[in-house]
Amino acid sequence: MTPQELRAFCLSFNAAVEDFPFSPEISVFKVQGKMFALSWMDGRPLKVNLKCDPEDAVRLRGEYEGLIAPGYHMNKRHWNTVTVDGGLPDRVVRELIEDSYDLVVAGLPRADRLRLDRP
Repeated sequence: MTPQELRAFCLSFNAAVEDFPFSPEISVFKVQGKMFALSWMDGRPLKVNLKCDPEDAVRLRGEYEGLIAPGYHMNKRHWNTVTVDGGLPDRVVRELIEDSYDLVVAGLPRADRLRLDRP
């Protein structure tokens, strides 16, 4: 997955926006003001921090050792750093991004979740 494909996929979710609160080089993807993905798009290898269920986070780190690690500069219980342009199939990367978005949306207030469901 290229940086452009990563950006496009993150922005394909309902109400997703790209923000740069830390620096112009670090893309933060948010829904309703809550972060679901963070990436330094010029980094080599390309990596993205994604929110993850704590039990899944540990399992994924073991299953994809060297490609999925505890979240860099994040709460390591709830975030993983995923190497995007490495040995992970794009399908897996997309699923992890979608899971991160879904976890963040699930934590939003009910009114915000309902607004996201409207066309």
